[in-house]
Amino acid sequence: QVQLVESGGGLVQPGGSLRLSCAASGSIFFIYTMGWYRQAPGKQRELVATITTGGSTAYADSVEGRGTVSLDNTKKTVYLQINSLKPEDTAVYYCTAGASTTRTPLSRNDYWGQGTQVTVSS
Repeated sequence: QVQLVESGGGLVQPGGSLRLSCAASGSIFFIYTMGWYRQAPGKQRELVATITTGGSTAYADSVEGRGTVSLDNTKKTVYLQINSLKPEDTAVYYCTAGASTTRTPLSRNDYWGQGTQVTVSS
């Protein structure tokens, strides 16, 4: 199994910045991608940003230009920094990883963290 543990959430003022971290552990053979989704109250979970182990990134339009996702392959840790935070960034942020637990690619699964609350408010 693969475990994902997020950290770095909390209360942030509008215009401020936050940096979330997510460390993967467990029976990991290979990580293909890691990233972040978020879910605001009453809304569906949405993609924020993803990154492959090769360094390719993708961002939601809502954070394009404000967000940076990065991956430390050695530490199996993904980071998300968002600047110029807005109240609409308030949500539970979930870490996700696409990883295999054996040499066989068929063992690849998607894993999720428990989520960390980010509240943007003055």
